[in-house]
Amino acid sequence: MISLLLVKQIAELFLIILMGFILVRTHLLKPEDSKSLSIVVLYLILPCVIINAFSVKYTESIRNGLILAFVAAVLIHISLLILVKVLEKIFHLDAVEKASIIYSNSANLIIPIITSVLGAQWVIYSSAFLSVQLVLMWTHGRMVLCEEKKIEIKKILLNINMISIFFGILIFATKIQLPDIIMETMKSVSVTIGPISMVVVGMLIGNMSLKQVFAYKRIYMITFLKMIVCPAMVVLLLKFGGMTALLPDGKMILLISLLATITPSASTITQMAQIYGKNAEYASVINVVTTIICIVTMPIMVWLYQI
Repeated sequence: MISLLLVKQIAELFLIILMGFILVRTHLLKPEDSKSLSIVVLYLILPCVIINAFSVKYTESIRNGLILAFVAAVLIHISLLILVKVLEKIFHLDAVEKASIIYSNSANLIIPIITSVLGAQWVIYSSAFLSVQLVLMWTHGRMVLCEEKKIEIKKILLNINMISIFFGILIFATKIQLPDIIMETMKSVSVTIGPISMVVVGMLIGNMSLKQVFAYKRIYMITFLKMIVCPAMVVLLLKFGGMTALLPDGKMILLISLLATITPSASTITQMAQIYGKNAEYASVINVVTTIICIVTMPIMVWLYQI
């Protein structure tokens, strides 16, 4: 059942990519206009998503579930970093390829999927994975794309997304209730993350033909590594790691961690590549192709986890 609902949700998001593609093809917008939308997603919508996810009623059950989801997220990312380090030496991966394999659409895609497939009450557990990924994305991911050798702690801590994570944890732990008008505003903004991110991807490939998309000879290899090799490793880690038995809802919570991992490459990487002057076109091609493939691979990985 979950696998079928996944196919439907992913297909809907892919249609939104098509809409962005049409906007450019009909000359209503230019591909470079997507940079403004990228900034809106990274610095406005994503912080609202983070704070909104943490704005739930504090209970011991949710706290324990968050701890489990956080531990799982850390283990998953450590495993991915090690695996990609090995793959980098074998396949000579460049910066965009490494970042695209490690980082997933855990916000843009997984939050709409969890809301539609499992219910809004489970979104809180995706915030654990999102928090870990954001920390890594704005440290390791930024260093990879900018080819920097050292971490600038000040820039990381002052990043609006990191501030949002700390604020979200604070209001959850202290049980602070923000005014309804603020929370409803953030909720309204949060639900736009999936559609706007997909429109950006569609716009970036709007001036490309399918021949150009598949002209990237390495796209097949990168897609296989991202959508088959990495997910298979995570399925084995979660299925046989013994963590599902730690809590009554352990299997469902770890399913959310799995869903966050096996989504396509992060559209945030496309946006970051665009902002930092890297090959955003290639990043968007990886995002689109992995999005197409995930219609098949995500349900299969979920099925393998559940059997």
